[in-house]
Amino acid sequence: MNQLYHVREFAQLAGVTVRALHHYDRLGLLKPSRTQAGYRLYYLRDLERLEQIVALKFLGIPLKQIRMMFHRGTNGMSESLRMQRRVLEEKRQLLDSAIRAIEEAEKATAPGNRPDSAILKKIIEVIEMQDNMDWSKKYYSEEAQARIEERKNLWSPENQERWTKEWTDLFRDVEAVLGEDPASAKAQALAARWKKLVEGFTGGDPQITAGLGKMYQDRPNWPANMQQRMQPFSNKKVWEFIQKALAAGKATN
Repeated sequence: MNQLYHVREFAQLAGVTVRALHHYDRLGLLKPSRTQAGYRLYYLRDLERLEQIVALKFLGIPLKQIRMMFHRGTNGMSESLRMQRRVLEEKRQLLDSAIRAIEEAEKATAPGNRPDSAILKKIIEVIEMQDNMDWSKKYYSEEAQARIEERKNLWSPENQERWTKEWTDLFRDVEAVLGEDPASAKAQALAARWKKLVEGFTGGDPQITAGLGKMYQDRPNWPANMQQRMQPFSNKKVWEFIQKALAAGKATN
């Protein structure tokens, strides 16, 4: 059990690259012993930690999150695995939605039927949502991510369609009153609708709300297809008006 391995020997034993071991060392995931000359030395017991890292990485858990899991011990690993299970369950839901949409498209494109562009558009939307489901995580704390995962059971293609319509209607209504006083009754009614829709996503959680604010401020760095999808909601005057209306509402409370 006390046998020592130099980095290349240990890499061959574990079936990983030397570069990967160096990277895990830099991240603090797998810290080897050192010779007086500074060369890395690994014990056979380090193989168990390495196997855990490789397995968790295979599940799609980021290395920085794996490091936090190890620091927090069993409880941290249990929580992170639970979060990853929810992510995988959500991916399964999205795949199921894509499969159903494709099945509908297959029927629509059968001989004698005319293709329905709405069905094909739905396929694209579902697959794009799957491809970009993780891009926004960097804006949220780990605690906020966990709470978002809990709320994702509210998502469905039908709910997404309803929420999109509500936001579209609200933007149109705000654009129609941009000349109004933000403190007016009409503006305050729109601000209340806005707040309700936001809370539909955040559940009123302050950490999710903070992450949502960071994400909005970083709009230029969003994925291209997300920017395209948000194009109908890109009128800066609408956002500025609502911010003023929300501030006016707080001032009167």
